[in-house]
Amino acid sequence: MSEQPRPNFDVAESLPRQPTARATPATLTGRSVALVHEWFGATGGSEQVFRHIADLVPQGERFVLWKDRDASEPGLRESWLSRTPLRHSKAAALPLMPLVWRTLSRRRFDVVISSSHAFAHTVKLGDASSTTHLSYVHAPARYIWSPDFDGRGANPLLTLPRRVLQGIDVRLSTHVHAYAANSREVQARIRRYWHRDAVVINPPVDVEWFAAAPTADRAQARDYLLGVGRWIPYKNFDLVIAVAAAAGMPLVLAGSGPQEAQLRRLAERATVPVTFEVRPGRERLRRLYWGARALLFPVHEDFGIIPVEAQACGTPVVGLRRGGLLETVVDGSTGFLVDSTDPADHAAGVRRIGELAADRVAAHAVAFSAARFAAEMTTWIDHECR
Repeated sequence: MSEQPRPNFDVAESLPRQPTARATPATLTGRSVALVHEWFGATGGSEQVFRHIADLVPQGERFVLWKDRDASEPGLRESWLSRTPLRHSKAAALPLMPLVWRTLSRRRFDVVISSSHAFAHTVKLGDASSTTHLSYVHAPARYIWSPDFDGRGANPLLTLPRRVLQGIDVRLSTHVHAYAANSREVQARIRRYWHRDAVVINPPVDVEWFAAAPTADRAQARDYLLGVGRWIPYKNFDLVIAVAAAAGMPLVLAGSGPQEAQLRRLAERATVPVTFEVRPGRERLRRLYWGARALLFPVHEDFGIIPVEAQACGTPVVGLRRGGLLETVVDGSTGFLVDSTDPADHAAGVRRIGELAADRVAAHAVAFSAARFAAEMTTWIDHECR
């Protein structure tokens, strides 16, 4: 197959949104397949996507750089990097990742499918003439390519290392036959940074499970605001607290992360009650969605599975008019999108939540189902591997 970029076709627009059955790529029958992911954490959205890809390709051998200690995922083959102290520091390990992906295994596969948000798309497990390399991209590494909205790479001292890694990223990915992006936002970045086309296949969300809340939960008062996610700087949970205060409504923060102590200090000074739910289980998270007046999501996200989960529960979203929210939230129908990071502007959206119909919010989320993802991924894989 040619290594030149293929013409783009948007799977999300060309297929039925609610297929009735999970399909399996016919072209992979009898072929050896490697499935590749970055590091494997316990609860991340990219890990959920990787699991769904693995479900589609059960014969695939699964490779990761390492898996976190609390990730109880069986059948993952870890790289040699997992046996070093670098597994505990993604930032320190980053410069070595391209080398690790090129020395991952001596085995050669007919098809390689990577799930990439750093360097996994550079993995090479066979020559381009005999191996089809496909890559599903959650984002080109934000701390390398997009330090303007992810501060992890914004230090001026990192400018030169960033440029070096950008060059490596492009040079080591010329063998990739085709890309799929998780959103139009990421599709545009792939074109801008790597000069490649990509189809758009939105991630799978378990919308049926989140929508099927017990009757008691459907009757909840929805008398608090909710923030969900990893407590790290670019997620803007400090702004979430400020929005709740401006709206004069109690807030629940669900998640975990290194900013917990800082956020608790902010919460102590807030003018509204702020409750912390640390690492809530899936059932508890669903209950939190169902009980919330609105999900606050003032973050520039690549796609954002959390806002879709909330909408599946009939819970509107108030967030930034940027990134994935432009695809997952219908402004004025399933939530309100705000151009600024002024808490007062977001609070104004919260006050308008009563204008929205919960059943319409929930119906919109169905478009992002796992069955839809399976059908679109199957079509893409079969198209590229035929």
